[in-house]
Amino acid sequence: MTTLLEARYRTVLRLLPAYYRREREEEMVETYLEDLDRDIQDQSRPTLAEVASIAALGVRSRLGAAGAPRRYVLLGSGARLFALAAVLLLAASAVVEPVLQLTWSFTRGGGERRMFLADFTDHGLLAATVAVAQWILPLGWAVAYFALLYDRRRLARIGALVAAVPSVWPLVRPLTGATVVTEPAFVVTLALLAWLPALALCAALHRDAPPARLPAGTPGLVFMATCVVTGASLVFVPVADDLVWGPANCFVVAALGRLLWSARRAAGVAPGGALALAALGLLLLAARVAAVYPWLRVPGAGTYTGGGLAQTAALALLTVLLMVAGRRELASR
Repeated sequence: MTTLLEARYRTVLRLLPAYYRREREEEMVETYLEDLDRDIQDQSRPTLAEVASIAALGVRSRLGAAGAPRRYVLLGSGARLFALAAVLLLAASAVVEPVLQLTWSFTRGGGERRMFLADFTDHGLLAATVAVAQWILPLGWAVAYFALLYDRRRLARIGALVAAVPSVWPLVRPLTGATVVTEPAFVVTLALLAWLPALALCAALHRDAPPARLPAGTPGLVFMATCVVTGASLVFVPVADDLVWGPANCFVVAALGRLLWSARRAAGVAPGGALALAALGLLLLAARVAAVYPWLRVPGAGTYTGGGLAQTAALALLTVLLMVAGRRELASR
């Protein structure tokens, strides 16, 4: 007769995909119950540690674990490519934007320099600590990028999670009574743009996953090229200069390259790559729309809104094309 504890374990094991349960469920249930007296099993429950372990196994087995069906292998490949592409864009932005800001502040005279330093000295200890953290912690994206490509997975996870922390501050700051969130949609989309890649990296780069690989080029060369595109878009075309402008322009270049590459060499593309870029495009598109929308009816903001709307159109078109290309890739396989 099935005990209540066994039924509870089987309920928790439903977090695992069907293929995994067919192979391992009976063995796992026996392992969980073997040291427990049958008389007390109706009064027991799975521990939180066991539930968490099974949930983590459920994520890992759906993201390309050994022996997984094809759809889970493709899902895992796409999640890893999404994380790698997003971390690359965020890493370049985290390096280039502070360098440009420092260059501007310390080469435009004492007034600009004092205005820059005022963020660290004139608003109290909490504000100074937050300002320092917002400058330093995002560099974790660069750490995560290089750690990923040199298969230092633990370091990559730590770097990405640390780098994502500053995106939470605009949501938490109103709790201190200092200010209110003036553009909540934009703030939320920026937080999603940071946390979804970080969580995808942590989930998809599990111990059974293959190492992360770039489709072309070396890690340093690709990072430098991304920094150049980001910096050029901020310096030479700053019509809609905000936190999305640089990464979105890099995405446009990468998406065009991916579409041309897949059109010429369909057999050599990584599975799920186009759909991974499409998912990143949707995130950037949401952030761009959230940034531009509040300014559409503001007098004098025509240059900003014009650039933002042009980038919105490019992001939307390329995301749709990537979705179509991704579906064709999956059908061909």
